[in-house]
Amino acid sequence: MVVAIARRGSFAVVTVDSPPVNALSQAVRQGLWDAAEALDADASVEGVVLVCAGRTFIAGADVTEFGKPPVPPHLPDLVARIEGAAKPWTAAIHGSALGGGLEVALGCRFRVALASASLGLPEVTLGLVPGAGGTVRTPRLVGVEAAVDMITTGKPVKAEKARALGLVDAVVDGDLTDAAIAFASEAIGRELPPAAREREIADPGETFWDEARAAVAKRARGEVAPLKALACVRRAAESGFADAMAFERETFLALRGSPQAAALRHIFFAERAAPRPPELAGIEPRALRKAAVVGGGTMGAGIAAALRDVGLPVVLIERDAEALARGLANVRSIYDGAAKRGRITPALAQDRIAGVTGSVDDAALADADIVIEAVFEDLDVKRAVFARLGAACRPDAVLATNTSYLDPRAISEGLPGSERFLGLHFFSPAHVMKLIEIVPAPSTAPDVLATGFALARLLGKIPVRAGICDGFIGNRILKGSRVQVEKLLLSGATPQRIDAAMKGFGMPMGPLEAQDLSGLDISAFQRKAARARGETPFAPVAERLCAMNRLGQKTKGGWYDYAEGGRAPIPSPEVARQIAEAVAETGWPQRAWTDAEIVDMIVLPMVNEGARILEDGIALRVSDIDLVKVHGYGFPRWRGGPMHDAQARGLAEIVAVLDGLAAQGLADAPSPLLRRAAETGHF
Repeated sequence: MVVAIARRGSFAVVTVDSPPVNALSQAVRQGLWDAAEALDADASVEGVVLVCAGRTFIAGADVTEFGKPPVPPHLPDLVARIEGAAKPWTAAIHGSALGGGLEVALGCRFRVALASASLGLPEVTLGLVPGAGGTVRTPRLVGVEAAVDMITTGKPVKAEKARALGLVDAVVDGDLTDAAIAFASEAIGRELPPAAREREIADPGETFWDEARAAVAKRARGEVAPLKALACVRRAAESGFADAMAFERETFLALRGSPQAAALRHIFFAERAAPRPPELAGIEPRALRKAAVVGGGTMGAGIAAALRDVGLPVVLIERDAEALARGLANVRSIYDGAAKRGRITPALAQDRIAGVTGSVDDAALADADIVIEAVFEDLDVKRAVFARLGAACRPDAVLATNTSYLDPRAISEGLPGSERFLGLHFFSPAHVMKLIEIVPAPSTAPDVLATGFALARLLGKIPVRAGICDGFIGNRILKGSRVQVEKLLLSGATPQRIDAAMKGFGMPMGPLEAQDLSGLDISAFQRKAARARGETPFAPVAERLCAMNRLGQKTKGGWYDYAEGGRAPIPSPEVARQIAEAVAETGWPQRAWTDAEIVDMIVLPMVNEGARILEDGIALRVSDIDLVKVHGYGFPRWRGGPMHDAQARGLAEIVAVLDGLAAQGLADAPSPLLRRAAETGHF
């Protein structure tokens, strides 16, 4: 049985046991409903403690029911049934009480939690609002301000903070069931507090809602659910319980079938599947007990920090004592900064720093299980590193390159035991960004590839397998996007207009602001390598700026000007002159651009290139491309990635627009795969 009842004296212990996360399936809902009915009818029961078996409390809805018609008992009715029970219920929380799980706990008269527990209402991350009273009961317990923060961000809170807010009544230790019974036994001996639905909500002040709406809208960047959630909390604060519940449910049902909810579900399921791809089922990864990083620059230090964050001891290797000191200082600055911002304690920062040892002697690599190279993006430099690693490391040690563009086959050429080699393309800053492109060489052994995915799981990152080509998945698409930006600049769009249109689309930064942040020299280096391969990269304006040493924020000028010590982009008269001169040289016709046309010029060629990437076998799944763009390049999560977004819009329309742009020389013609997909409506 997924729900069982046991007796502990005058208390009934209701246990949910539905692995792996005790999700609120129909069977669980029915079991809890039946338990409430049975225990209300049992005169010998004084109180009820709700616990969950396994590693967590009820962690939310049953994702297998997403998109299907709901089956009774419906969750709002179940929560109301528990709240109205004749015997007071106490929720005993461990692990995570999320979404519907927290809503069930809110229906209980009391909530106790282990210190390690977390509680939250993450529905906005799926394009929804809580649908079983989360927006109505939460502000009655924690106040409007805290409820707005929790519900519109979807971020969980730990147990101690939840207690301080009033979301839980006590934080306990020891045996959770024993502690919950002890708490409930004492609590019901006093006058019972009112149920959550009966509590009043304090007025947050006349300016609060306008300020909250402005803050939520700025953070949401086009996402609908956070503002809808805010509206639900406001209704709860300004009207009666029944009216607020009806408004919440109406809002939930309207959002459930929305395009944004579908897009966010797509990304959610893709994220769940990514760490364990089906083609690696049954293949055991190699052990990961100690790691090493070669190169202590920005990327190497970030990788070292990511490894330390999950407890792996790390050896940092550099070419000489001076470079090693800089590398260790880079790692130290990451943790000192985190401690200064309050993200970790100073003691934890010191512990993580202490777990990174440095050496200029390759002999220090002898006991490393995995070695990740993160040196300068130069083929000869990287090949020299792997020649050393082949001699210094154990034969079974996994050797990985963090290249973002270079061919891993060329890097590993001549490496003894080449089956242990693969590419691990981290994104900068590596200790923050969640994406890793995992790039096997033809000789990479299956268990080594599985080890790459196991490392990503350990680090809490999103792994995507990518084939070998210039730029793999993400940077191959980015390279094409930069060409499209150049075409826009040459045909009448200003840098600030392009960036504004893409931010209006939902990107966190415009493409030219992003180039200024990372440095124009990075793409210039890639164009140089492309020319060496016999290619003819298209970047007439960017090449002019690089020749002037306008490399972005680090030189106080790139696509924009920057004040001393400032990061705010300032429109540049010099850039405008360079664009005008490039237009005069190339003779590009000028036109007026709407924001929607600018977005199509950049986004639709992403879709076309994504289709080519699928045709070439560089990506195995459409969802992999979407994950790369969302987690590596800031594509709006609520749009589901460029491939999902294109399917939602209609692939036939995408093909028609691209054909029109191609006829004007503004984009490539649709690929054969994209044309075939347009006939069926999906890839």
